[in-house]
Amino acid sequence: MCMRHYGAHTRKHGVSAFEVQPDAIDVEFTSGWVYRFSYEKTGALRVERMKQLAESGHGLSTFINRHVRNRYEFRRRKES
Repeated sequence: MCMRHYGAHTRKHGVSAFEVQPDAIDVEFTSGWVYRFSYEKTGALRVERMKQLAESGHGLSTFINRHVRNRYEFRRRKES
């Protein structure tokens, strides 16, 4: 897994890292949980928007809270 740091990587973001997949995005939160948001569970349009926000380094956590919520495929603890 090759997670990329998100934005300025401060605790205020809520998101610390991400990894883009062809049909999904994995988002690591500062809590240490990694969530998989997939086309199937989250919807292709939402996932593509999340990819754009992740690349820009701004707005991803807010978007997830407002538009995605619990529509994730699975979650797991961050690998050490």
